[in-house]
Amino acid sequence: QVQLVESGGGLVQAGGSLSLSCAASGSIFTIDTMGWYRQAPRNERELVAVATSGGRLDYADSVTGRFTISRDNAKMTVYLQMNSLKPEDTAVYYCYAKIIGRRWYRPENDYWGQGTQVTVSS
Repeated sequence: QVQLVESGGGLVQAGGSLSLSCAASGSIFTIDTMGWYRQAPRNERELVAVATSGGRLDYADSVTGRFTISRDNAKMTVYLQMNSLKPEDTAVYYCYAKIIGRRWYRPENDYWGQGTQVTVSS
């Protein structure tokens, strides 16, 4: 019953900004890692940024200095602030979370959002 709901995608001109958010809901004990991946046409899905439960933030080299990931544990939400966008950032962005369930044996599973389109025009 876990769901990841993304919002904030859209169209923007090169140099502009967009903010993405992803809220988790359902039968959740706690969330380990949350992050963002993206997939452009004819490309493999690649990591954009992740935030661990311990507070470590990791970014792809291509977005370092331009994107900022953050999370609100109380809201079970992860955000991605994207600045200085480039046409090569155009992709479907997917929210990711590793979630520990409430069952007695504390199952760990990976979950993905449905994806949100980000298009950057030149």
